[in-house]
Amino acid sequence: MTEGELNTRTENLALVLIRFVEALPIIETCRVLGRQLLRLGTSVAACYRAACRARSDADFVNKLGIVEEEADESLPWLRLLERSGHAQTVAVEVLYLEMEAVLKMFVASIKTERLRGNSKFAV
Repeated sequence: MTEGELNTRTENLALVLIRFVEALPIIETCRVLGRQLLRLGTSVAACYRAACRARSDADFVNKLGIVEEEADESLPWLRLLERSGHAQTVAVEVLYLEMEAVLKMFVASIKTERLRGNSKFAV
């Protein structure tokens, strides 16, 4: 997947997350959980853009690590919304699977960069 395609994919995921959170019931639990999910899920796209403009290979790997963390941390919030009964299982599953797929791509990219020895984090 090219940089542009991954940019588009992460932005589209952010847009779907925005719509998902906006459709949640207007109660305190959903406001709190939705805010966390929105912050983490939308930052995946923003942080990936920042990674693409990294100043060095080490900076690139470091910024991809942030993208990985944000994507990974969004997953439990999705499950909590589902398990609490405040979000439809089907909607959560679609978002969960897409976030997981994006997360796997970033993990693979980080591993590839480290194996190449293109950073101070090389294995």
